[in-house]
Amino acid sequence: MHQLRGTELKRLHRSWKRQSSSRISLLLEGVQSPFNVGAIVRTAAALGVERLYIAGNTASPANAKSQKISMGTDRYLDIQSFEGSAEAAARVKADGYRLIGLELADRAVPIHEADLSEPTCIAVGNEDHGVSPLLLGLCDGVVFIPQLGRVGSLNVATALALACYEVRRQEWTADGAPATD
Repeated sequence: MHQLRGTELKRLHRSWKRQSSSRISLLLEGVQSPFNVGAIVRTAAALGVERLYIAGNTASPANAKSQKISMGTDRYLDIQSFEGSAEAAARVKADGYRLIGLELADRAVPIHEADLSEPTCIAVGNEDHGVSPLLLGLCDGVVFIPQLGRVGSLNVATALALACYEVRRQEWTADGAPATD
């Protein structure tokens, strides 16, 4: 066994990309840490997210600290900024996405039980307060990530990484895994 490099690595990524047609976007509402924004941008670029909607006082992906973490991968995303969450949510829906909040809320369902096969925009909120009541009310559905430990929530960048992967996992398991020849 050896680590994949160069052509082998590119071939593996191309095989998964051919197997992936789901449209994913993200809406960040008030995510204040540039380090979180940078990590989200890098994960989004790695998992084929199309658009990143920035609402409210979210740190800019162009911030030097965000750039340090994202390593310039923001160039692979269509990033759109909005003054408020209502405007961002309206644009998400106009662009053809279902808006799914990622939040610990009373009517949220475990993410693995949600049907994420349609074009999906996953919305997250502020590191301390989560998704605002306004944005939560505009969501077409709300999901959460089941947790077993003594910690009540995940870091927003980690939670979004898991959510993006779940969208892809559902697609891949529905269609079968690609050959890795």
